[in-house]
Amino acid sequence: MNERSETTTATPAHSQARTSFVDALLTARRPLVMEVKLRDPHGNDLLGERTVTDLVTRYEQAGAPCLSVVTGRWFGGTTRLLRDVTAATTLPVLQKDFLTRPAQLEAAHAMGASAVLLTAALLPATSLTRLITHALGLGLTPFVEITDERELDALPHPQDCVIAVNNKDIRTRERDPGDLRRSLHLLPAVRAAGCRAPVSASAITDPHTAARLLDAGYAGLLVGTALMRTTDIDTWLTTLDTARTGVAA
Repeated sequence: MNERSETTTATPAHSQARTSFVDALLTARRPLVMEVKLRDPHGNDLLGERTVTDLVTRYEQAGAPCLSVVTGRWFGGTTRLLRDVTAATTLPVLQKDFLTRPAQLEAAHAMGASAVLLTAALLPATSLTRLITHALGLGLTPFVEITDERELDALPHPQDCVIAVNNKDIRTRERDPGDLRRSLHLLPAVRAAGCRAPVSASAITDPHTAARLLDAGYAGLLVGTALMRTTDIDTWLTTLDTARTGVAA
């Protein structure tokens, strides 16, 4: 598959200092993690005629505080995609993949990532604890994805993690429509665990939904397919802002 990403000869952006992923979310006027991924859960192309750099530049122009890059093969990703994005931006970048080993975290750090996805449902508690600790030791933000309150039990260093509620089901490769009630139900428990930066992720299809989740108390949202498919990102974001003030339904 042609990823339409490109190698740059400029000084890699990941060699420059980045704001921490958590701080970028907590200080953002519009705390959206804008995602780069090549395919949707059904295998449909999302990049179109754009290059990766085109998309990253557009997200920067739209005021993204941080980015997410899906390197998982379900979505057509590779680690090359992560390298291309971190070379094109100084924003904090999350690597989204099924990371299960310390060596993968070290590789993510070497490629310029600022945060790494750790999926609680896939990891034994001891492994999750070890990986969170290892990520923090590398200067990476653990982006811990949960779908159940039990996955918060004994989670170490919650104040230094992003805890993200996934509104979709990874058992179906996220091909389900998602259930936003999960985010609304779990937010109090995530806050009670000590997390400063709770995030709602996946199934956020329109700006009105995004507004409701931010108004409910989420510190950030991860939005991928909806932003990649919109033909007018500025209108999408303006509608989000208006919906948050109660002007729009």
